[in-house]
Amino acid sequence: MENLDLKNKLIRLSKSCIGQVEKEAVLQVLDEEYLGMGSYVQAFESKLETFFSRPVSCVSTGTAAIQLALEALGITAGDEVLVPSLTYVATFQAISATGAKPIPCDIDPTNLLIDLNDAKLKVTNNTKAIVPMFYGGNAEIAVKILDFANKFSLRVIEDAAHAFGSKCGSRRIGSFGDISCFSFDGIKNITSGEGGCVVSDDSKVIDYVNDARLLGVRKDTEKRYSGARSWEFDVQNQGWRYHMSNIMAAIGIAQLSRSSEIFSSRQSIARKYDNALKGVNAVSIFKKNYDEIVPHIYPILINGKFDRGYVQNKLLESGIQTGVHYQPNHTLSYYKCDYVLPITELLYPRLLTLPLHLELDDGDIFYVVDQLKKILV
Repeated sequence: MENLDLKNKLIRLSKSCIGQVEKEAVLQVLDEEYLGMGSYVQAFESKLETFFSRPVSCVSTGTAAIQLALEALGITAGDEVLVPSLTYVATFQAISATGAKPIPCDIDPTNLLIDLNDAKLKVTNNTKAIVPMFYGGNAEIAVKILDFANKFSLRVIEDAAHAFGSKCGSRRIGSFGDISCFSFDGIKNITSGEGGCVVSDDSKVIDYVNDARLLGVRKDTEKRYSGARSWEFDVQNQGWRYHMSNIMAAIGIAQLSRSSEIFSSRQSIARKYDNALKGVNAVSIFKKNYDEIVPHIYPILINGKFDRGYVQNKLLESGIQTGVHYQPNHTLSYYKCDYVLPITELLYPRLLTLPLHLELDDGDIFYVVDQLKKILV
């Protein structure tokens, strides 16, 4: 295959993929001139509740979702929360924002998910919760997490930012379990531009989030839905300005209406990468069941004899953006600790994320793999 015309095309790692339906939805909100939290947020929550068959509260980001879910459980200074180190710093920041201490755990090398054997060793009297991050959309251990948490009397707050639409067996993530938190930022499986949500059958959690996202103003949610606001009110706990806007909700509603198409496209792209990378000895792929997983990213492992930075630079010279998901949090200055996480530290330098978004076509996928093969010789 001939090289792409790099002056005209860059194969991006990820991108927001929106169409006319999303644009028209936003224009409708703009025409109505009520841009803040209102009826569109209520409508988006209602549609998500149908999707999950559970109560939902929408917030400004996935990070806010995790923070407020933890706060709803009373988790605070002196408490400890188990979390894989291999996650975006947002997960750690959400935990530390409550005053609690994130306890970094190692990962399973086969799927990059939290290693429950390592997590078990880190349970103390101060451990109150576990925040598993469903890396790349893979949630195959969701039930095992619940069993683990039950054994140690922990609450589970799923960081399902990568896993909107994914399943564990036949059950959709968010439709069962304790608490699930999703992100709807610009490049997630569905987007609302920015945003997130908390999903749970625990009415105390949802009620708390509904108030806390609006600066702790009691029962302000109902007013906002009707286009009003509370002028006289009570505040009983610390709150934050973490609510979703009508603009974001309108995008989310439009994206949710296209979710089946979006999920299918992402799964198809990942399967094509799997097939194209077979027999590339310098690359290891992660075996996933794409009947259950809606992939947010497509990570690979490159052979240890190749420098990842060199590979990234050569791919970029060929017009291909790649990424690294993620720098382990226990290596960051703010979260440095004495824990040794051998699998995380072994795999991180070899992890490389290839482009995955809805606008990739077969030619793009084959070009990416072809260029990768030329480098890894």
